[in-house]
Amino acid sequence: MKACTLSNPAITIVIPCRNEAANLAFLLDEVDAAMEGRSYEVVVVDDGSTDGTGDALAERIRAGKPLRHIRHDKSAGQSAAVRSGVFAARGAIVVTMDGDGQNDPAYLPKLADALIQAGPAVGIAAGQRLKRTDTKLKQISSKLANKLRGAILKDNTRDSGCGLKAVHTQLFRELPFFDGWHRYLPALVIREGYGVVHVDVVDRERRHGKSNYGILDRGLRGILDLYGVWWLRKRRKTVPTITEISHG
Repeated sequence: MKACTLSNPAITIVIPCRNEAANLAFLLDEVDAAMEGRSYEVVVVDDGSTDGTGDALAERIRAGKPLRHIRHDKSAGQSAAVRSGVFAARGAIVVTMDGDGQNDPAYLPKLADALIQAGPAVGIAAGQRLKRTDTKLKQISSKLANKLRGAILKDNTRDSGCGLKAVHTQLFRELPFFDGWHRYLPALVIREGYGVVHVDVVDRERRHGKSNYGILDRGLRGILDLYGVWWLRKRRKTVPTITEISHG
């Protein structure tokens, strides 16, 4: 497989983050190690950070790393940061991961390979976390939310909130966007007529700082988001197969 290049990468790793300079310091080295020998780029979307994120990224870019820095002038939330990275991507596949260091970059190539091997009928390879390292409150809230979501959306996904996902870039850009969208990607991909494959992943403990996207975000607003995604699914009952007929 050809070496990494920014001009024509096969895979774009999108990392949304806000005030994660301390975690990015080791995380980006791990990403490069995991993707060694592959054609890739890393797009870090700096969601209005006020720490040393910009300086840390600038140093790596000057050192010739396959890294791009996309910045929001103010924090717009994780979904908006993921979306900015997807639209900036040059690769045919986008693999997402969180910037807090809890997602292990070792799974990045596994997700990309799972998506490719599944064939064109599958639109997303979704990570599903084992051995969660979050606080008990977060684990309980996440478990309840996933059970409710699964019962309503029937997306066959145990852990929709895992940050590790691989999606075909063009499909990713076509998904309906809303704040909280990144937690419903399997259901939205199914809505477009594509299948889902899953990859079990093991989470890690956060080394530095604290979460910038809290339980209130996921819980209270998530109920409205869930209804919205259910409505979107119901409003598209038939997905046709589209072909162009030549009459030459």
